[in-house]
Amino acid sequence: MTILRIAAAGLALLLAAACTAPTPPRGQVSAAAGTVCAPPRATPEAEMATTIDVIEQAYFCILGNYYSGTTLDVRSLLAAGLVALTQELNRNGRDVPEAGMPALTGDRRADWTAFETTYRKITDQVPGLRDRLAVVTLESIVAALGDNHARWTHDVKRPPDYYDGDGYGLGLQANVNGPQLDAGPGAALPPLFVTIVQGGAAQAAGLRPGDVIESINGSAPFIDGRSTPAIAALYPQYPDARPVRLRLLRQTTGRHWTVTLKPGLYQRDLATLQLVRSKLLEDDIAYVRMTGFAPGSANRVLKAISRLRTGRTLSGVVLDLRGNGGGSPVEAIRLLSAFVHGKVTAYQCTVDGRCVTSWTDDTVELLHLPLAVLTDRGCASACEHFSSAVKDLRIGRLVGTRTAGVISGPARGYLLANNTLLSFPDRHHLGPDREVIDRIGVPPDHYVPLTPKDAAAGHDPALAKALTLLHT
Repeated sequence: MTILRIAAAGLALLLAAACTAPTPPRGQVSAAAGTVCAPPRATPEAEMATTIDVIEQAYFCILGNYYSGTTLDVRSLLAAGLVALTQELNRNGRDVPEAGMPALTGDRRADWTAFETTYRKITDQVPGLRDRLAVVTLESIVAALGDNHARWTHDVKRPPDYYDGDGYGLGLQANVNGPQLDAGPGAALPPLFVTIVQGGAAQAAGLRPGDVIESINGSAPFIDGRSTPAIAALYPQYPDARPVRLRLLRQTTGRHWTVTLKPGLYQRDLATLQLVRSKLLEDDIAYVRMTGFAPGSANRVLKAISRLRTGRTLSGVVLDLRGNGGGSPVEAIRLLSAFVHGKVTAYQCTVDGRCVTSWTDDTVELLHLPLAVLTDRGCASACEHFSSAVKDLRIGRLVGTRTAGVISGPARGYLLANNTLLSFPDRHHLGPDREVIDRIGVPPDHYVPLTPKDAAAGHDPALAKALTLLHT
């Protein structure tokens, strides 16, 4: 039996006992769960409840493996965990006298001991909330890293009747999306408007691209030009099924109206699920849209360009990376290598400046074609690796809007004792010129934003600009 399974079995026994008895002192509990930080197995076992031992394991896993773990002030992590715990107590109409912050000194192990002692005193008095308090505590400790590539994946559920490729939500996309919300209130610009109607409630209600969203559940999406948390309601995740009330304006007719959309499953257009789509534009431009840097995606792009090139002379390539949420840095490097050889594409660095250099793969055949890349605030992670290298190495021109600034570094996964996954970067990403891209993004060479009028008319100004550039 592996160490992880022994730890998991021990945790299961502790959980069973916890229903009827106070949690034993730390000295009487196995420390195995708090010391193991292992990569995930190919087939994880069933998820178990989160406990203080799992939280401890995650805490020391972060300190030992996160790229800036050696310099973290642990007091900020532990304080965030206790804030979340006390807020959850309040939401449930409960409180306990011991629910205060213990004195912390910055000593990692001593502070953990103080935190754990307080945590156990609190949760022993509210056994019915113990599981929920553990979850919100660990969620908040991970969130306190402030890292867009740090996640704790747990309690993943799919809706009944889900079919591979189905969507869940309101059935729309707006010009402000997930990466922009993660990047902070200054990352998006008003107005908020529908860019794509995918199906579901939005389609049934007759929404169209270009419709301006004036309010969400009675709240303004922008105040003084800065986005508000109200926008997050446009993107509910299962099992959230709360209706969302939108106040809309159709600029082409001047119509104002209100509609209530209920989240649910909807069937997406199969064409939109394709990782790579391509077509010939103006008889000599290869247009390729790539929605993610998944394994094999670079070869798909190169094969698409090769097919479009057969029997004709191309004047250039438009690579559309708008909405590309990233993926494998290996795929980003391979695709870059079709346009340039012998260059650094990025650096992956620790907090003390020790870096691993990413070079082009010079076994990839060069295309010898001019390149224009379409970017927006949905271009994140590996997409920004690619975009920053295009810009720094001057192998093409970026057209559209700034990228997401969501590229802390490639995340590594670690299996916790309750069979949930903790992931975060062990190195920080820098561009070829050693610039920080995370939270800043990559600015385009040609700023061409989409407007509600463009969306309503089906006009793509960024693509039009790219075609002009490739023909001059």
